[in-house]
Amino acid sequence: MYTLTAIFGTPENKDEFIKHYNEVHTPLVKQMEGIRKIEVTWVEKMLTPLNGTLSDQPTLVCTMYFDSEEALNIAMKSTGGRAAARDLMSFAGPIVSMITGRMETAEL
Repeated sequence: MYTLTAIFGTPENKDEFIKHYNEVHTPLVKQMEGIRKIEVTWVEKMLTPLNGTLSDQPTLVCTMYFDSEEALNIAMKSTGGRAAARDLMSFAGPIVSMITGRMETAEL
């Protein structure tokens, strides 16, 4: 699996942010071609001190799953991917960081 993860900092108006994220942005993300799963973590508490990696507590972390890096690239260029990206920049551009990577699972 390959992931696209969005880390959202603190919005100016948290209630408006949550409403837009749930009612507008998430439905757009769900339209991305080839997306397999979305996991959203609403951050309640930081367990480590803020540092150079994170200068303020994130509001949420969203991880989106794709079959491969190629599938992610196709999704990003799809109509749904472009719509989600435009929307993301319109409501969260200054407070969002995005990362991609190959996911590994450790058996317990």
